[in-house]
Amino acid sequence: MALKRLLCLVFVSVLIAGAGFRAQADDKRMMLTGSSTVAPLAAEIGKRFEKLNPGTRIDVQAGGSTRGVRDARLGLADIGMASRGLKKEEHDLRAFEIARDGIGIILNKNSAVSSLTNRQIIGIYRGEITDWGQVGGNPGPITVVNKAEGRSTLELFLHHFKLKARDIKAHVVIGDNQQGIKTVAGNRGAIGYVSIGAAEYEMNAGTSIKLLGINGIEASTANVQNGRYPLSRPLNLVTKSKPQGRIAAFIGFARSEKVHDIVRDQYFVPIRP
Repeated sequence: MALKRLLCLVFVSVLIAGAGFRAQADDKRMMLTGSSTVAPLAAEIGKRFEKLNPGTRIDVQAGGSTRGVRDARLGLADIGMASRGLKKEEHDLRAFEIARDGIGIILNKNSAVSSLTNRQIIGIYRGEITDWGQVGGNPGPITVVNKAEGRSTLELFLHHFKLKARDIKAHVVIGDNQQGIKTVAGNRGAIGYVSIGAAEYEMNAGTSIKLLGINGIEASTANVQNGRYPLSRPLNLVTKSKPQGRIAAFIGFARSEKVHDIVRDQYFVPIRP
């Protein structure tokens, strides 16, 4: 009986020690979820942070800003990612800006249309303008590409053009920026809206899209940086409470000049430290 009790105590001790080891290992791991715009940037920053902090593991999952805010609040992620500011009902959370971005209208590179007024964009998305010939392009049906619910890009687009979600007459609903870019690149009659940073990156890589300006102002990261472009947004990391330890260290790193080259390489605008 004494031997059994001793073995039992040893077994429990091993379990406790193992749990402690896993806790220490898990303490080196961080989960980030949320905005598909922020995700590629956070992943690249995470790679550099891992190199500077051996043993650290940064896992990044997209899914939209709404997911990022929800996961941060529920503790399902160490850090949420949101490509927008916090809403009034989200002010129990903390947001840390790591870069700025703009939202731009994209067309297929081969489209004859080189500019659209706000009224024309609204008319297209409301289903009142259905042919490119109505706005100076070659005759042909317009394919309206819209963002899915829960995406901050959709929320900012609707707010800027004073539209309601129910107003949109979409033919294609997409999730992340890459889906939107691929859809428009593969359809000469399509129109969509995505992150300017993501669009510039793809244009430089030869993808068959082009950005349209808004109110005569070119859609570019340069105009986001100088404040001229009207449709811009913060890219935020979100936490449930004041960051501590490794989480604070990562957020501080992501907001520092040490990653400005990564931010620029992703075609976003760095923030001042």
